[in-house]
Amino acid sequence: MSNNLDQLKSYNFKFKKSLGQNFLFDSNITDKIVKYSLPLSNTVIEIGPGAGTLTRSILKLNVNKIILIEKDKSLIKLLENLKEKNNSIEIYNEDALSLPIWKLGSGSREVIANLPYNISTKILINLLKNSSQFSKLTMMFQKEVANRIIAKPGSKPYSRLSVITQLKTKTKILFDIPDTAFFPKPKVQSSLVQFIPYENKKQNFDFEKMEELTRFVFAKKRKMLRTIFKKEGGSSFLNSINVDPNIRPENLTLEEFCKLEFALRKH
Repeated sequence: MSNNLDQLKSYNFKFKKSLGQNFLFDSNITDKIVKYSLPLSNTVIEIGPGAGTLTRSILKLNVNKIILIEKDKSLIKLLENLKEKNNSIEIYNEDALSLPIWKLGSGSREVIANLPYNISTKILINLLKNSSQFSKLTMMFQKEVANRIIAKPGSKPYSRLSVITQLKTKTKILFDIPDTAFFPKPKVQSSLVQFIPYENKKQNFDFEKMEELTRFVFAKKRKMLRTIFKKEGGSSFLNSINVDPNIRPENLTLEEFCKLEFALRKH
């Protein structure tokens, strides 16, 4: 870790809290992350490469193209030095939230990333909207967020993120990462999550409408569905689509969310 920090200091780099910078410096862990991503796609996209530890682990394998998206200008020179030694690297000094990541590179593409936790959910939603453009996503999240991503109906962490993610991808937590692997050390625990997009739509739904629906119902999660959908007809409306009016949003299955979204679209 000290070598990496010394390298950053040589570039007069200063960590920025506003960018959620907690760099992963443990190469044993970054090698393990890449191992779980095998086989690698034609294009590997890394969001927030920071000091390049994960990038170096990816480069140990014969990757065709690696695209680095780094918002912090002060890190670009360091990353360009990596590029000089490997012509498979392409660098974007851009905000990942405003970049159409799903259009980058060619052939099969995947994302491997230690995401800035302050924007990790927003980035995930953007990628899920275009999940068909990726072979897989292997990304780090705050452990609490990771638990919400994989949560099942009826469990405490079950949320809109659980629904949207699981409708689009097969998800699993690969392993937890200790805070000692990062610098500065984060105040939260971390988990590596992998997402494998479904080749065909698992359920028939409109992504934007599903976002609206899940945001709406989970904001009222203590209420019964018959109360939440009173304007639409309450119990009679819900019974007509075979959804129990006497349950709360946290008990709705993915299939029932799709029934609701479809019915509301036609209502």
